[in-house]
Amino acid sequence: MPQTHDVNVLSFEPLISPDHLKEELPMTDASTATVVESRATISRILNREDPRLLVVTGPCSIHDETAALEYADKLKRLSEKVSDQIYLVMRVYFEKPRTTVGWKGLINDPNMDGSCDMITGLRRARKLLLDITGMGLPAGTEMLDHITPQYVAGLVSWAAIGARTTESQTHREMASGLSMPVGFKNCTDGGLVNAFNAMVASRSPQSFLGIDPEGRASIIKTKGNPGVHIVLRGGERPNYDCVSIGEALTQLKARKLPQAIVVDCSHANSRKKFEGQAVVWKDVLNQRLGGNDSLVGMMLESNLNEGSQSCASDPEALAYGVSVTDECISWATTEELILFAHEQLKQTNG
Repeated sequence: MPQTHDVNVLSFEPLISPDHLKEELPMTDASTATVVESRATISRILNREDPRLLVVTGPCSIHDETAALEYADKLKRLSEKVSDQIYLVMRVYFEKPRTTVGWKGLINDPNMDGSCDMITGLRRARKLLLDITGMGLPAGTEMLDHITPQYVAGLVSWAAIGARTTESQTHREMASGLSMPVGFKNCTDGGLVNAFNAMVASRSPQSFLGIDPEGRASIIKTKGNPGVHIVLRGGERPNYDCVSIGEALTQLKARKLPQAIVVDCSHANSRKKFEGQAVVWKDVLNQRLGGNDSLVGMMLESNLNEGSQSCASDPEALAYGVSVTDECISWATTEELILFAHEQLKQTNG
């Protein structure tokens, strides 16, 4: 009889179980303390119980752990200077959604050669998160594959669901069970309704298929995630201006959803040009200084050096500290923007 299943599948390769990877790379006391304390702090900021500005900043995607750790060290030292007004979280993105094809990130293809050695990718991702949180620096990431959280989510303090997946039922269900606050980005066309619907779904109990800590296919039942919120990233036009912010707040109120907004200074808000992020940053900061305390946070795509480069060439030939996905601002610009915001907030808040 002809085979009717798995007709287009080339192979199956068993994964290491989440429990085994956690035993191989266990949480340290320092990492545990960082995650527990930072999740609580971020939740207080989202609930406007902590008046500080949440800032998630870091590379568009991680491809070089050495450069990532250098960035983390700089960010940790900066966080100590601004912690009275700004709460810094490092953007540590391992998974990249592609519109068609392309490099899918460190977990999917850690060697950047098409070998897709995902077991190595999971190991490297977990090890980097251990190193970063071990410094006392919280980490934020996008949750893309619904299996990945079992391997790394215990080390993540803030998560995002991207513009391409906010509409996905699978991602809404996953977010309902995640242990950290989750930001839903508006869709790529700029529409907000799908993100609001995602927030409603993810705040509610869900039942869905996934894997357990031993890697077994399971029915997962969740109680809902109270920390979901909106992230404005622009669409066919930017949506960081005061009119767009006002419209978003009106819709949040109408749906009785948390009136906490994070603005992504990159992506469509900056027209995908790294130079535009500073414009967005200063505009949103001015709205915050003007009294809009619903603007609880901002995101920056930032690396050691500005711009971007193609990852299609030899990985060994890549320029150090330069993004291989979206354009990023440099560390020097990042530090300048954050210190400027710190001074402005300090003057306003006293």
